[in-house]
Amino acid sequence: MRLSPYFPILDWIKTYRSETLINDGMAALIVTIMLIPQSLAYAMLAGLPPQIGLYASILPLIAYALFGTSRTLAVGPVAILSLMTAAAAGKIAPAGSEGYIEAALILAVLSGLFLMGLGLLRMGFLANFLSHPVISGFITASGVLIAASQLKHILGVSAHGHTLFEIIFSLITHLGDVNWPTLAIGAGALIFLFWMRGALKPLLAKLGMGEKLAAIITRAGPVFAVIASILLVAGLHLDGAGVKVLGAVPRDLPTLGLPRFDADLWMQLAGSAALISLIGFVESVSVAQTLAAKRRQRIDPNQELIGLGAASLSAGLSSGYPVTGGLARSAVNFDAGAQTPAAGVFTAIGIALATLFLTPYLYFLPQAVLAATIIVAVLSLVNIAEIFKVWRYSKADFAAMGATISVTLSFGVEIGVLTGVGLSLILHLYNTSKPHFAIVGQVPGTEHFRNIKRHDVLTQTKILTVRVDESLYFANARFLEETIYQLLAEQPQVKHFILMCPAVNRIDASGLESLEAINHRLKDAGVTLNLSEVKGPVMDGLKRTDFLDHLNGQVFLSQFEAVKTLEARV
Repeated sequence: MRLSPYFPILDWIKTYRSETLINDGMAALIVTIMLIPQSLAYAMLAGLPPQIGLYASILPLIAYALFGTSRTLAVGPVAILSLMTAAAAGKIAPAGSEGYIEAALILAVLSGLFLMGLGLLRMGFLANFLSHPVISGFITASGVLIAASQLKHILGVSAHGHTLFEIIFSLITHLGDVNWPTLAIGAGALIFLFWMRGALKPLLAKLGMGEKLAAIITRAGPVFAVIASILLVAGLHLDGAGVKVLGAVPRDLPTLGLPRFDADLWMQLAGSAALISLIGFVESVSVAQTLAAKRRQRIDPNQELIGLGAASLSAGLSSGYPVTGGLARSAVNFDAGAQTPAAGVFTAIGIALATLFLTPYLYFLPQAVLAATIIVAVLSLVNIAEIFKVWRYSKADFAAMGATISVTLSFGVEIGVLTGVGLSLILHLYNTSKPHFAIVGQVPGTEHFRNIKRHDVLTQTKILTVRVDESLYFANARFLEETIYQLLAEQPQVKHFILMCPAVNRIDASGLESLEAINHRLKDAGVTLNLSEVKGPVMDGLKRTDFLDHLNGQVFLSQFEAVKTLEARV
């Protein structure tokens, strides 16, 4: 048995060279510097102590390096999973309490086990159950929700709420409590970070700096904001003026161990863990595929399930919380020249060293700056242009997207995810329950057959051909029957009916039953039922039944052959 499919490290480690080591080391240094404030910020978003964000950025990176297939994906805490963790753990205990932290650990373990189980069952296709418009709508709504939730830190007020309307109402009622030094620091950090993201890179390009280096410096904006704000707060003693700071962060490495097993508690969190797993997997795979395509590499979605599952499981075993591949850190990792997942291992070592030696210097870090970091990061996920694009292209998809956005903002992320999954499935069933079909005729002088409504074609009064552009299954089987009966009722002179099947990839039991009913009814009406251009696997399935024995017409290899044969009979 070959182990490399399950341990991709065995493939890339064979070609590991000193040059690769240098590239991975440099990338790890840059990502580590960026990841420290980001991990702290996302832990705050999740309602967890700051050190847990650092813990979630150590062992998971090593686990993914062993099992993941992407060469440049960087795993760790991300905004959306942090928000979902807060929503799930908040049902168990107050934010920051021991019970809350325990719930976050359990979510990580359950999420890891769930993903690894799906990977072993080769079920990477499950990501396809969330349509792009629904995913885009959910991410956009989550971005707005996360940004709104961080405004209380920018204003220096106490506010609460899990939905957009609760948050806004709470902020309005506390506007009189604004801490002006906090607002000055938070607003200044926001302006600086937006300037870094939007204007600095073109400026550096004009000064002759290379594109990759300019991109790395631009993405390192939070680091500069952190250093400047720490110096400002410490130098002016603004913590005494009501500016909330990070405070003391433990210098210990994470303790290893399985969270306390309580069957009721674990079952209570299982549904949330499944949703976290699904969203994390979709986000991570989309990032990994994008980066892999740039270097003509490939990833294996099924093995990615195992890699991400191992990462999340290791987070739960090392005092962390659910993790996945992040867009920002992965892009920095890629731009910085990372060649293999070893860069993630080096990053984990860097985070561990920072946890031991750098955390005392973060005492005066304002929470407002961490909030600004989150706001700038998540607002890049808000894609208004995509909403208008979907509106112009498909009103049905827009309805699903709009419903997902509305539900997420109004009722929270978990109900938003469930709504998105449900709408994706309903959309699929709706779109395929009434498949496109066309009456076709022969293009003069050719062997091609096209829609009579779109092309000038030749038809026969006693031969009717319908092309169905969808697989035949339970959702559309009755629709096909009704369509054929209606057409034949309108054209009583037809003696031969041909069902053209070039787009039929599968016929399930319901579809087969409908074909049998159509065959029986057409036979009673003196009309033959014929099939043309049936695909091999579909034909193999029909041969395993007695349908072909009772078919009152024929199965033809091509539509041209079918028409010529039946014309001769007419």
